[in-house]
Amino acid sequence: MASHNPSHVVADDLATLPPAFNHSPKTQSIASESSLDKKVPVDVYASTDDLVEPEEEGRTRVTEFLLGRRKPVDLDAIATKRSVFDNPTLAKHYWPTERYENLHRFDPNARWTYREEQALVRKLDWRVMLWAAISFSALNLDRSNINQANTDNFLGDLHLSTDDFNWGNSIFRIAFLCAELPSQMVSKRLGPDRWIPIQMCVWSIITATQFWLTGRTSFFVTRALLGFVQGGFIPDLILYMSYFYTKNELPYRLSLFWISSNICSIVASFLAFGILHMRGVLNKAGWRWLFLIEGLITLAIGIATFFRMPPSPTQTRTWFRPKGWFTEREETIVVSRVLRDDPTKGDMHNREGLTLKRLITAVMDYDLWPLYILGLMFGIPPGPPGTYLTLSLRHLGFSTFKTNLLVIPSTVLGIITMFWITWVSERVNDRSIVSMAEDFWVLPFLVAIYCLPANPNPWIFYGLATVLLGFPYTHPIQVAWCSRNAGAVASRTVNASLYNMFVQASSVISSQIYRADDAPRYRRGNSQLIIISAINLGVLYPGTKIYYVWRNRQKAKVWDAMTPEEQSKYLETTTDVGNRRLDFRFAH
Repeated sequence: MASHNPSHVVADDLATLPPAFNHSPKTQSIASESSLDKKVPVDVYASTDDLVEPEEEGRTRVTEFLLGRRKPVDLDAIATKRSVFDNPTLAKHYWPTERYENLHRFDPNARWTYREEQALVRKLDWRVMLWAAISFSALNLDRSNINQANTDNFLGDLHLSTDDFNWGNSIFRIAFLCAELPSQMVSKRLGPDRWIPIQMCVWSIITATQFWLTGRTSFFVTRALLGFVQGGFIPDLILYMSYFYTKNELPYRLSLFWISSNICSIVASFLAFGILHMRGVLNKAGWRWLFLIEGLITLAIGIATFFRMPPSPTQTRTWFRPKGWFTEREETIVVSRVLRDDPTKGDMHNREGLTLKRLITAVMDYDLWPLYILGLMFGIPPGPPGTYLTLSLRHLGFSTFKTNLLVIPSTVLGIITMFWITWVSERVNDRSIVSMAEDFWVLPFLVAIYCLPANPNPWIFYGLATVLLGFPYTHPIQVAWCSRNAGAVASRTVNASLYNMFVQASSVISSQIYRADDAPRYRRGNSQLIIISAINLGVLYPGTKIYYVWRNRQKAKVWDAMTPEEQSKYLETTTDVGNRRLDFRFAH
């Protein structure tokens, strides 16, 4: 193994040679500042000849994308990726802490085939990712039903103006972002498998209580409560998924994760179409029944989640699931492949709380600030058109029920483009340039809508708005990007929350761009969106790319100048963690 860059070795290698037997190496305690509470094998590997060199996969990634094909793989060949655990000198510096809940299943000598790995990943997708997607859909069902309520005279019934509606959205987002870090602190202490279903049950009850809204004050209060309880849910769920997937697998799963949100929007539109016909039942408005029924639906999902989220890959056996999800062999593969891909995932127990020092260190990590700025800016251009779509269609004369059906095509298009852009990002191994696709898509349609006459043809406006809102949503790429560039479990949980806080702040900003005095054409607001989109394309994304390339060159210059002995000494004595380490390289 080339020892000059172990962080690359962890990420990139696929083995294609014949399998080796599993071993259970003897261990010895290592007591140093960087490896407390750790035990490592005396002889990590007798041989690593069945592992390929790290460059083999990365060399052909762009070529394969351009040619549209991949090299054929022998399903019975070894799929084990090379990692720092293959080097006896480096392994002790990356060994999992004894507090790590899956340590008993970690075996650096384990080998598995492509056939085994593919079958296991399919099982993970059905058991872990599918329910995570259902849980995420429950979040989106309850936080976006306000848009369906708007088609049923929601504002008129409560004597609210569009500015009141904007402030309600702002209050929700502010409460949401204020809860991000506290939620992460609770999640790390209780475990996401406990905290996530608790959140779901509480916000479902709050959603249902909106049946009894009486006016402006109650609207603002429920918006604040919903935002505070739902805040932190997304980073919590992403943290949970990271226990089971490698960092190269996670972005694709996150794209499916957000695609489930779009599918939920389609289902919600049909639900709203039916439920809003209940206007008049018990002399109540249809939007009241919408909140009550959808709140009860998500409450049922929240209760089920208590039984569908095991704490970790090795903790799936319980009284209601006595056989568990995985065999011992499968547990070994899950744990070993995740740690080989990212050794920092073994640094903490899944119910270990964050210390104040770790929290402050993560917050002050300036290398992630460029991603926070992107999180603040990237969602603004399509935000107001999406939020106001139902109100705009109603203003143009479309009926309540037709409006709910007309939003479906943009959602379907969004599913297709989101899946496509995430696939492209992973195939070309790029994030910053690929993420510009969202603004490249949105900008011309914003200009077209800005240029429409004062009384546009309703179907022309609808066509432009539909294609605009079918943009390739790059949020899944950027969430995974932030997680990867954090470089440590403790930092990752905080940094994911900070990134999401900036995303929510983006929503607060975008909710104030379309104002009542600019209605119904919102020309001033659209001109602001055009300017922001141009800044994203011309400054922020290229600037982020340049910054991370520069930082990697800085690190490589120092690390590559060290001898192997100096590298080992650094790893043994350094207090640097995560992306502060000299052997870490930023994705861009």
